[in-house]
Amino acid sequence: MGGPGDPPEGTPEGAPAGGEDEYRSVVFDESFVRAARLQEFSAQERMADHSPAVRRRPPLQRGLSRQALILVLLIAMAFGTAIYMGVRHPYPTTPATRSAEPVRMTVIPLAPQSAVPGSASTDALYTGSPAAQFRTGADGITMPAVRRTSHFSDSQVVTALTTAKDYLVESSLDPSVLTGGATRPVRILLDPRQLDQFDRSFDHPAADGRHAPTGWLIRFDATRTQLADKGIRVQGTLQAAETDSDTLEVVADHTFVYALKPAGASAGAKASLFTVRRELTFRFDRDDLRMHQAELAVSYVQAGPLSCSEDSVSRLRPLLAGETAKAGGPVGTDPYATGSATAVCGSLARSAQPKL
Repeated sequence: MGGPGDPPEGTPEGAPAGGEDEYRSVVFDESFVRAARLQEFSAQERMADHSPAVRRRPPLQRGLSRQALILVLLIAMAFGTAIYMGVRHPYPTTPATRSAEPVRMTVIPLAPQSAVPGSASTDALYTGSPAAQFRTGADGITMPAVRRTSHFSDSQVVTALTTAKDYLVESSLDPSVLTGGATRPVRILLDPRQLDQFDRSFDHPAADGRHAPTGWLIRFDATRTQLADKGIRVQGTLQAAETDSDTLEVVADHTFVYALKPAGASAGAKASLFTVRRELTFRFDRDDLRMHQAELAVSYVQAGPLSCSEDSVSRLRPLLAGETAKAGGPVGTDPYATGSATAVCGSLARSAQPKL
């Protein structure tokens, strides 16, 4: 008989002897088996305990992604910062924001004491006059020695002087301005803040010391006068100085002498000389210098021979060869009119007339 540990049928054929010793470590005794608990998981528990066989796709995101939202916010912040810096910039306000002062104008006609001398030769007129040594045209507007100031460089001073000279050339020597009625060559050289006053002067001329076209430029009544010689004689000075840290001032003092004859006159008609003394004060800030423009501050004009009774505000009506001044003084001045200027008239010295 087999031992108590042998199988009922005995030891299997071919099994090695002492097999129980080989499997002794994996054989559970009765007490272990009785103590063991058997538990079967439900279908729901088995599904929850294991990962599903099919991977779920992440849900679709609607609207902007986080990166796109951040980019939009950064762009909006940059745009807002640019607007803020444009409105409240850290730099001080430039002098261009100040308003321009109205030009103060004085136009004084000079009446001759006798008949105006004339000659068919303009050269003879100039030779016998104080303008004999004057230069012709723009050559008579000479530039002074240039020196920098405390707050303006040499080049800025040169720009101011050059702009003042250009204004004198366009307003005193350009035939289209003198007899053609053009104003644009002068207008484009003015500070934009003075254009309203300039335009009003020509639309509604007035002897109020503010709106006289002849204070801005020289122009003759083309229905009565024409140039006998385009070679206008000029002599004068330009001076530049600094009035404050933001302003350059140029003072121009020039005498212009024109040879004139009646409009439509023949080539052999007698000509006469007409003299204009212009003292102009220009002011320049840094915007004016950059834009090649000027602010005209003061215009003081003496011109003759003229009749004191003639209107010299809108156009100059010179007395020509052989003519004498009309009787009567200048237009009366009303001291009760607050906006008007005092009407004045002078006498043209005999020495100012050519000696023939």
